[in-house]
Amino acid sequence: MEYIQLPEGKMPVIGLGTWDLRGVQCEKAVLQALELGYRHIDTAEFYDNEEFIGKALRRSGIAREEIFLTSKVWYTHLRYAEVLRALDRSLEKLQTDYLDLYLIHWPNLEVPLEETLQAMAEAKEQGRIRHIGVSNFEIDLLEKAISISSYPLVNDQVEYHPLLSQKELLTYCQNHRIVLTAYCPLARGRAVREPLIRDVAAKYGKTPAQVVLRWLIQQKMVVAIPKAASLEHQKENLEIFDFQLTEEDMQAISGLARGERVASRL
Repeated sequence: MEYIQLPEGKMPVIGLGTWDLRGVQCEKAVLQALELGYRHIDTAEFYDNEEFIGKALRRSGIAREEIFLTSKVWYTHLRYAEVLRALDRSLEKLQTDYLDLYLIHWPNLEVPLEETLQAMAEAKEQGRIRHIGVSNFEIDLLEKAISISSYPLVNDQVEYHPLLSQKELLTYCQNHRIVLTAYCPLARGRAVREPLIRDVAAKYGKTPAQVVLRWLIQQKMVVAIPKAASLEHQKENLEIFDFQLTEEDMQAISGLARGERVASRL
């Protein structure tokens, strides 16, 4: 595993995304991932699976400080008191007394950012979250949040894959020491069907998914959180640290970008 250093600890560059994993399937997938060596788990109150992730964390027997745990507050809960209540619920379900990273899941222009970030700062001061971040923020809103927050914003989690360029946002994040976490990193399967990516995969003796994930994490300050329930895919997603793409291949894959999004706020 490779890591990005944060003010308080380090963030594994590959994590387990858990969107759309629920119930016993979610618990099994997370436990299995932890046994394989995953130490970065991403969830959100909206995913309705924190309870099952909490059970898996407890069953794993792995020390809490070894796991980087992220959750997110939903955009309808961004008022000061609502943020703190949402955090209480998440901590209870996850069976932990702190999160390594807590994110604003989607912006809500009807709620002042000052109010939301004040609550998150208070939670940080209480030791209930270690780092503050955002998700689905473009540069203008990210810049505003940075200017408001009492503490550094360390993360912006956005859709990012070869079919969707995030060049300007990534450059901004790199210049401000903000990690960009790529969700839907395989474009829900679309990226791995690209002929160019299949050709690159054959060249390295890797799978198309491994090439895409390698392309992501080989970029400075980028983390990827592919969702994977099966043992096969979880193992596949971890086996990307024994090769490196050439600059020519990196550029070729970047050239696939065509503004294609696969996710939207529900």
